[in-house]
This record gives sequence, structure tokens and C-alpha cells, in this order.
Amino acid sequence: MITATHGYIWKRVFRDTGLGATARRRGALLLGGLGALLFAGMLAQRVLPREAAAWVAWPAYVWMGMVVLLVPLLAVTGTGGRIAVWLRRAPRPDGVPDPARRIALQRGTAAIAGLGALGAAGTGVSSALAEPRLNELRIPVPRLPEAFRGLRVVQLTDVHVGPTIGREFLADVVRRVNALQPDLVAITGDLVDGSVPDLAEHVAPLGELRSTFGTFFVTGNHEYYSGADPWVAYLRSLGIRVLRNERHTLERGDARLDVVGTDDWRARDFGDGNGYDLDRAVAGRDPERAALLLSHQPRCIDDAARHGLDVVLCGHTHGGQIWPFGYFVKLVQPYVLGLHRHTERTWIYVHPGTGWWGPPMRVNVPAEIAVLTLV
Repeated sequence: MITATHGYIWKRVFRDTGLGATARRRGALLLGGLGALLFAGMLAQRVLPREAAAWVAWPAYVWMGMVVLLVPLLAVTGTGGRIAVWLRRAPRPDGVPDPARRIALQRGTAAIAGLGALGAAGTGVSSALAEPRLNELRIPVPRLPEAFRGLRVVQLTDVHVGPTIGREFLADVVRRVNALQPDLVAITGDLVDGSVPDLAEHVAPLGELRSTFGTFFVTGNHEYYSGADPWVAYLRSLGIRVLRNERHTLERGDARLDVVGTDDWRARDFGDGNGYDLDRAVAGRDPERAALLLSHQPRCIDDAARHGLDVVLCGHTHGGQIWPFGYFVKLVQPYVLGLHRHTERTWIYVHPGTGWWGPPMRVNVPAEIAVLTLV
């Protein structure tokens, strides 16, 4: 994939635009080096300590974002250029089509694509590095006991603490969450990209989260890439309640509200005895009691509706992170972003993420801290 995308960029920018042999060779060397940088960035976070990996990861992932933006723009503008040549073909007096017009259009469309990608990348980096926005929503839960009406749940997800996100970012998120005085904090997976020894100090601020009923966590797919069991043990040492296909019942006087949590949808693929199992999590539960489900991927929604759960909080999709990739996410997930009423009884909120994965960019999909009030 790296070779194919960089080969396509070379073709559109250096070959089709009629540049000379020297420029084409230099372009090939440049793009070969940038492709190698991408590979090195992905490898660095696996083999180097975080502080060293960051020096490689930042430029590598910024370039990854540029590729993600540039390739579609080159494809669209290139197609538009070819159509324009076909519609306005003007042969020379000898009947041969004018190659100068074709080259001019190729250069123009490549320049437009490059400037568009650069502008979108700059906007995307600025958005990613800004404070996650506060997004406040109200979710109607008809069966909610009177004692729990107005319950404020703060959801964080897909922080991806790793080579480009560290302690300072997470400490600021914790400070802002505590200022909201929530009743419950829910972290719905993909917290980390790296091992406990490498990232523990960067995740430690989560131990300072304060809420009435505490902080709840469920695993995402990236926890399994990073060693789920050690991370679960570490988070529990910070006082965070990790739900692994189980539930916890909140109590206010005689009123009860279930908080249900599952392992990630794909956890079973890792063969360590873990795995998504909502049936086990709700076994023996009073079906008339209102319930909140924490599960990393929206693909759990049909199971949640089958069990009559009221509110489902998910992440995983990043809302596409870089527009228009949300449309591709829709091919594999039932919901991509925002609050949806799945059935008369079951709502789902798909959080766009509090951090980012890969490119430190968010194009038209800002990061957020979600404040969900049950009413």
C-alpha cells in the first residue's frame, strides 16, 4: 500500500506533468524517502522507547495525513482534467491533439490538489492539537428511576496515548473532566498505543479523575495490540473499574441502574481467553432495570437492542477522523458518529474520539469530551 500510493503520487506530480528526467529522478528519491519514513514511524513505536519513537512518529504521521488527503485529491482533479481535455480537445492544424494543453491541465490539477491537501492538513493539525470540544447531549431514558434523572456521564474514548499523545494532553483532559463534576466517567477503549512500562507515567493522570460513581473502562482493539491484561491490571491499580463482559449496579437509595461493559468486538481474535460476550455480561440481569452499555465498537448495537439495553456508548470509528473517510467506515460499522435512536428503547452514541490515531489531524471531525445527561 505504501509503495502503491507513493508510486501514484510520483506519476501524477512528476511524470504526467511533463517534468524532465532529472526532476523525475529527484521526485522518485524524495517519495521513496518519505515512504521509508512512514514505515519507520510505524516500526519505531514498537521497538523504541516512547521519547525516541516520537522523533520519528511525528514527521511520519504528519506525512501519512498528507498522503491520505493528497491521493484522493489527485485522483479527483486528475479525472476532472482528463474530462476537460476530452470536452475541449483542440487539435493543431495538422490534426494532432495539442500536448501542451494536456500538460498544462495536468500541472494545474496537480497544483490544485497539492495546495488543497496542504491547506486541509494545516487545518487538520490545528484541529487535532486544539483542546477537545465539550459536546453536551441529553438522552431520554423512559425507564430511568427518578433518583437517576439528570445523571451526567462524561465519555472519553480513543485517546491513543502513544508516541504523539502523552501525559500533558491527558492531564489537561482530566482537569477539564473534573471541572464538570460528573456522576460517572466512561472510557470506551483504545486508550493506549504501547506497553505499560513505556506509557504508564503518561496514563497515570487518569487516577486523578473524580466523579460520584467512579470511572469505568472497557477494552478497545488497540489494548490487545498493546497487551490488554497488563493494561487492565494497571488501570485497576489507578482505581478504575474495568468491565470485562460484566456489569456493575449503581445505587441511589432504592433505585438501581446497571452499567454493563464488554471486551472489544475483536478481542477473541487474539486468542488469550478474552472476547466480546454481551450475553455473559447481562446474564441474570433484571430486564426491567434501565441499563447503560459501554462497548468499544458500534457493531454491538443489535445485541444491545436484543437485550433491551437503553443507552450504548461506543467509540472506535473516530467519526472518520479525516473527512470523507467516515463514508468508508460506514461500510463496516452500523453507525459512525453521533446520537442515534436504534429502536424505540435503545439509543447509541458514537463518540468521535478524544485524541487521534496515526496522523495528528482531524478534518471536519473535531475531538471531544462528551457530556451525556440521562433524562
